[in-house]
Amino acid sequence: MNVGSRLKILSAMIVVCSLAATLVRGQGSGQAQAGPQKELMAEDVYKNIQVFRGVPENQFLATMGFFCGSLSESCEFCHKSEATWAAYAEDNDMKNMARRMVLMMNALNKQYFGGKHEVTCYTCHRNSAIPKTTPTFADIYNPNPPPEDPDTIAASSPGAPPAGPMLDKYLRAIGGVEKLETVTSFVAKGTYEGYSAAEGEKRGIEIFAKAPAQRTTMMHTINGDMTTVYDSRTGWVAEPGRPVPLLALTDLFLDIARTEAELSFPAHIKDTLKNLRVGDSVTIRGKDCYVVYADSAAGAPVKLYFDEATGLLMRLTRFTDSPVGHYRYETDYSDYRPVGGPMGVKMPYHQVLSWMDGRATITFTSIQINAKIDDSKFGKPAPAVLTTPGN
Repeated sequence: MNVGSRLKILSAMIVVCSLAATLVRGQGSGQAQAGPQKELMAEDVYKNIQVFRGVPENQFLATMGFFCGSLSESCEFCHKSEATWAAYAEDNDMKNMARRMVLMMNALNKQYFGGKHEVTCYTCHRNSAIPKTTPTFADIYNPNPPPEDPDTIAASSPGAPPAGPMLDKYLRAIGGVEKLETVTSFVAKGTYEGYSAAEGEKRGIEIFAKAPAQRTTMMHTINGDMTTVYDSRTGWVAEPGRPVPLLALTDLFLDIARTEAELSFPAHIKDTLKNLRVGDSVTIRGKDCYVVYADSAAGAPVKLYFDEATGLLMRLTRFTDSPVGHYRYETDYSDYRPVGGPMGVKMPYHQVLSWMDGRATITFTSIQINAKIDDSKFGKPAPAVLTTPGN
């Protein structure tokens, strides 16, 4: 597997924290590991870092994904070679141009927008390597333009229904608060199908979760096991074949892990999410959906899309920050089935994970609720080991 695929798989590991965001919450607690996690900067890990010196390694990789998403290009568009990490560090005209454009963008935001990310790569590129400068008639005269779906809104749209009843309907749709609170853990097993030729075959995946906020995800990739752990306080990603085989989650990446671990047991969703507001409805897979905007404990935007007819959660979107703008993660849910008997709580057996430079599909084959899970499952994982020949 080449380096570009590894970069994308690391993104998948961060995204895969969302695998069970509509499962159930019960009572109980895990033992958190004490001590702050050392935050690695981009220049601590990679060579030839120039404009992104002082940027946390987590944010640096998200930035690379933001570039891919904004231009609809893969890593080698700028890096030219995916042979080795050293090849990624080599300079070329495209990388130098990207550096100049980042400096230009930062100067515009600093001078005119107080440093906020109002101008980003996507502002001009809009899914194209070469920005368009002239409007097309299709854009001007399209009678059915797609509805706006902003990252966040400051307040509920005029005339929008309150968010509280929507969340209540969702909780009833998946079994009701009383049932949800009886579930204290789950173990989910299934398959993961990636986005590249190397990861296109189905591979095994396991999720271990314990209420109120512990979760471990193990993906059995062709290069070895990739593990994401959140122990209710700290989090890690262990990935084979990357410069840091065990990386501590920090900042908003840790916030995502915490939020999604808590939402894995959503009976207390109103306590997990803050500042609820409702935007305009959108259509997802032919279903009209309410859109609920919220903030995580750390203030990061969160969006939930609920089927207006059934109340089920259709999509969850989360954001982290990067030096060039918000980085988006999205999970679509379907195939809700009762777990723990015909009258049990409902969980989505099919999930599609999307991020700015990749997409993957999860299909669960079994979910066991109230499973006994040893506390060691939520301990700090060992550094990942590359088990197949690679770069």
